[in-house]
Amino acid sequence: MKRWYGAVVVASLFMLLILWYGMIRSSTVDSSLSSPYFNATNPLEWLHMDEPLSAQNSPIVPQVISTDKVVSSLFSWRNFTSEENCSLQTWNHLNHIIDHVGSLPNTIEATKEAAVAWSSLMASVEKERVDHANGSSHRQIKEKQCPHFLNKMNATEFGNSEFKLQITCGLIQGSSITIIGVPTGLLGNFRIDLTGAPLPGEPDPPIILHYNVRLHGDKVTEEPVIVQNTWTIANDWGDEKRCPSPVPENNKKVDGLDQCNDMVGKDDHRFSVSRYNNGSRKSSFIKEGYKPRKYFPFKQGNLFVGTFRVGAEGIQMTVDGKHITSFGYRETLEPWFVSQVRITGDMKLMSVLASGLPSSENLDHIVDLASLKATPLPYHKSLDLFIGVFSTANNFKRRMAVRRTWMQYPAARKGAVAVRFFVGLHKNQMVNEELWNEARTYGDIQLIPFVDYYSLITWKTVAICIYGTQVVSAKYVMKTDDDAFVRVDEVLASLSRINVTTGLLYGLINLDSRPHRNPDSKWFISLEEWAEETYPPWAHGPGYVVSNDIAKEVYGRYKKGNLKMFKLEDVAMGIWIAEMRKLGRRIKYEKEGRIYNEGCKDGYVVAHYQGPREMLCLWQKLQEGNRAFCCGEF
Repeated sequence: MKRWYGAVVVASLFMLLILWYGMIRSSTVDSSLSSPYFNATNPLEWLHMDEPLSAQNSPIVPQVISTDKVVSSLFSWRNFTSEENCSLQTWNHLNHIIDHVGSLPNTIEATKEAAVAWSSLMASVEKERVDHANGSSHRQIKEKQCPHFLNKMNATEFGNSEFKLQITCGLIQGSSITIIGVPTGLLGNFRIDLTGAPLPGEPDPPIILHYNVRLHGDKVTEEPVIVQNTWTIANDWGDEKRCPSPVPENNKKVDGLDQCNDMVGKDDHRFSVSRYNNGSRKSSFIKEGYKPRKYFPFKQGNLFVGTFRVGAEGIQMTVDGKHITSFGYRETLEPWFVSQVRITGDMKLMSVLASGLPSSENLDHIVDLASLKATPLPYHKSLDLFIGVFSTANNFKRRMAVRRTWMQYPAARKGAVAVRFFVGLHKNQMVNEELWNEARTYGDIQLIPFVDYYSLITWKTVAICIYGTQVVSAKYVMKTDDDAFVRVDEVLASLSRINVTTGLLYGLINLDSRPHRNPDSKWFISLEEWAEETYPPWAHGPGYVVSNDIAKEVYGRYKKGNLKMFKLEDVAMGIWIAEMRKLGRRIKYEKEGRIYNEGCKDGYVVAHYQGPREMLCLWQKLQEGNRAFCCGEF
């Protein structure tokens, strides 16, 4: 009996020891999973929210979930209206994106972030339905609209150490941020950061542009210097760009402008200290005691007006009207993700103005709304041409310009041609809410289930092929951009004249191009991405057309998982067609010299880099004289 009792005691103590160890182990695991610095060994394990949360809200407690749950959160069934379903006709076809995670950079990150954005957007949609039932939705929509400009004009509103201006809906090409201030303090050093929205589980937001002015130099130089850079928690600081550059021959151009104005750091004879001989104004000018001053745009105690302008390739900075620096965009750090301007350091701030910001139109003020809505198209309707337009979420004005101009061609209004915008999600919830409302209103937007990084635009090409062959059945499928003006009638006339219905690639064909091997190039391609010295024939992205069989083959290869993804979407189409050719498909490359890749020339079929005002001008000229004249500079 005593032996049995002793055994029970020992066993009980042993079980208590096991339970105690298990509790400690569980606590340790939970702690590690909830840490913002936790790194999962599986790259598909990511941070998940129990409740929907805007990207601009408080940090999220991370949990590890499976890839299947990522996909299901984006593609689970929801009770949408018919208008809402119109914007998701290619969405479910793209549920294989997660199976191609090794094919394009940032696919995993963009899908993770899309799941967060989608969850927040759907929560907002549900809330709007409740508000609508209470009769309050109209007031809230008014409040949500993205402002065209933001400003702080009173110097008393600025603190002494740090100032932050929220950029509600990001920046677009043409946006500008103007800062008026005076460098002060012992050193006069200050920094201006354009930051993105905080990411789930990360303590600090990414810095899309770090502009650091050091009036007394740093560890590299004792002379005044401007240092530009980017920062992310994943990649830390990037390769800094200094002005003046220690290696002047590396002074590359961004949007045609120098990264650093070559005047910076050079002797400025306008400010030399000189004396007259014998103090007489009539006597000859003698450079006795000549002390040249080196030019630098900022000086302690001197007022400056600095403006950041968003260009096609990067951000330009002018000071007192003179261009000083340029900084090219870096991967995943595009300007449309900017959510805040942060100014710190030794500066007396006088004014901050952000203008040219993306803003959607107030539907109450649109008198021709019915004519701007897409012509309804039943599934598998036979079309002469389907046109897919690349656009980013906050490019509201560009899409409106397209709707008011070349989308008004009779062929598009009568249903022979269909036009749809292909748009990824944004990290900013207000932008997504405005985009969702726009999609329901006009019926011409196709949402894509990832956050819109430039490196992922090839997925949009796949989506365009899906729409043109699976949603509708189009004889030809065209890809273009939201800053391209397309003469739809002339494209149709050219395709009719060519009379090739299979194996066709029509556009501005490039027959002998080479990959950019310079890492600083926006179109940099490593040897791992493309090992050959040249690309196969391809057509420039502002406007090219493929026949239905090619578009259908692209979709078929994607669905089977054997479509070679390449981050330059127009070159990718050329690569896919070359592979089809190797397998025996007859290919016809039809060059159209009137597709202009870098601007406009009279007689154009497609004119690229046209802003909303140029679009309206081109359309007006066509209406007045039926002649394709360009509009020039505004």
